[in-house]
Amino acid sequence: MADASRRRSENTAGTFYVDGTCIDCDTCRWMAPEVYTRVGSQSAVTAQPADEAGTQRAFQALLACPTGSIGTEGKPAVPVLLKDVLRTFPIPVTETVSHNGFHHESSFGATTYFIRRPEGNVLVDSPRFAGPLVKELEAQGGVATLFLTHKDDVGDHEKFHAHFGCERILHEADATGELRGMERLLEGDEPVQLADDLLVIPVPGHTRGSCCLLYTGEASPILFSGDHVAWSGSLEQVYAFRQACWYDWDVQIGAMERLLTHDFEWILPGHGRRCHFDVDAMRSEMERCVTWMRNA
Repeated sequence: MADASRRRSENTAGTFYVDGTCIDCDTCRWMAPEVYTRVGSQSAVTAQPADEAGTQRAFQALLACPTGSIGTEGKPAVPVLLKDVLRTFPIPVTETVSHNGFHHESSFGATTYFIRRPEGNVLVDSPRFAGPLVKELEAQGGVATLFLTHKDDVGDHEKFHAHFGCERILHEADATGELRGMERLLEGDEPVQLADDLLVIPVPGHTRGSCCLLYTGEASPILFSGDHVAWSGSLEQVYAFRQACWYDWDVQIGAMERLLTHDFEWILPGHGRRCHFDVDAMRSEMERCVTWMRNA
């Protein structure tokens, strides 16, 4: 829970605030950018929410914060019941894909997703094993598969496996220590078809075993990219994390080039911002990213 005694002085007066435990993961800033802003090396509330929708987003970010660094003092100007906000998770992104919220501190607040499929629902990376979220996932049919993009974003994978009996999938190159116990370990750098609408694309670079998941169960194909590629609001382009490449940058450039052979319209990352373009525009953005990476 946030500590009012550690409320950052950069917060504007009002109900919502960020305390000094913020780890600068960016979660609150992309979830409610009209409320939360980066000030110095941490987030702060620079404008209190002014309407019901804004208050709901501010509360969603509070619940998603991996370190519990967001708090409230008193009632917001536009009252919203927390129990009603809890029921908004997972938050829809597209027709069948939702953002889980409840980000995990161990993954530095990585975003995780839920795919609702008749053939079996999929978690992409692991959020916190939070009761309200688990209850809603149960109501939506449970979790058949937990796909882990890489070793950094495994969160509470053991709890989800124990509760739902889901098959956990990870690339063997990232399966060290207790992660060797996954139900399915992928090998090599060739794509693996998990189902007609699910294709794993190995993209070594950020880590040796990093993988993307291409979901084609909607009219607009979706790439769950882990920490391989994302949208940069500051650069206004698709990019990769040069300063967070833990394995090999040149290898990651090669993986990005191979990714150009696949069609998708959405990028939903673990870190960074999501983006949506038509297929041709997305390919142009990816080509631009590769050029940028070669010169980075």
